[in-house]
Amino acid sequence: MAACIVPFSSQHLEAACRVLADTERGLSGTQIARLLQEMEVADPSPGMTKWKRLFNALAEVQNKHQIGNHLIMFINRAMNPVNYARDPGTFAWRRDELNVVLAFSGFYVRDVGQVGYADKATTLDAARARAGRLKAALESHVVHAEVLNYCRAELLDENYFHAVFEASKGAAERIRTLSGLTGDVAELVNRAFAGQQPMRVLGPLSTESEKSVQSVEMTLCL
Repeated sequence: MAACIVPFSSQHLEAACRVLADTERGLSGTQIARLLQEMEVADPSPGMTKWKRLFNALAEVQNKHQIGNHLIMFINRAMNPVNYARDPGTFAWRRDELNVVLAFSGFYVRDVGQVGYADKATTLDAARARAGRLKAALESHVVHAEVLNYCRAELLDENYFHAVFEASKGAAERIRTLSGLTGDVAELVNRAFAGQQPMRVLGPLSTESEKSVQSVEMTLCL
C-alpha cells in the first residue's frame, strides 16, 4: 500500500489507537516505543497513557506530512502474525476490533496482518457486520465461545465452508478433551454420548423425552 492515503480524522485515529494500546489486550508501552522507532516517528509524549501517547505520535506525523500512511504502517507492523505465534487469541481480538474501526475509513486487516482496502461502512452495525457477518449472527444466537474460537479466522474472512469445517473439527477435539477419549468423530460421539450411562450427559435422562434430547444432540454432533 504505497499510494498516499488521505489523512484519518482525529476520531478515527483515536479509535484505532485505543484498540492498539488497549489496557487489557493492547500493545505494551515498550512495544509502542519500538514500533515508532522502527518507523522513525517521534514519540513526543512517552509519559502519557498508552493510547494518548500513540495518538499524539501518529497525529503529529500525519499533520506534518498530510497523509494517513503512518497509521497503516504502524498497524502492519503491530499485526505481523509472527509476533502472535504463541498468542493467536490476542491477534484475533486486535484484528476484530481494528476491523470495526477501520471499516469507517475503507480499510480492513487481512488474515496475514496487512491492511487492505474495502468499501466504507457508514454505521456501526455495518462496520461490525464487515468485521464478521456470520460471527455476529452466531454470537446473537449465543453460540458457545469455544465454537467461535476454532473458526475465528475463517469467519473473519467470511469463508463459511471452512468455518463450518473447522468448527466441526474443533467440536470433536473438545469432546476428546472433556471425555479423555480418542478416535474418529463417529466412534468418539457414540462412546461419549450413547448408551444407558453416557460419559457426557447433556441433561437429565430420567424420562424418555430427556433421553430423546440426548439422542438428537448426539446425532447433530455426527
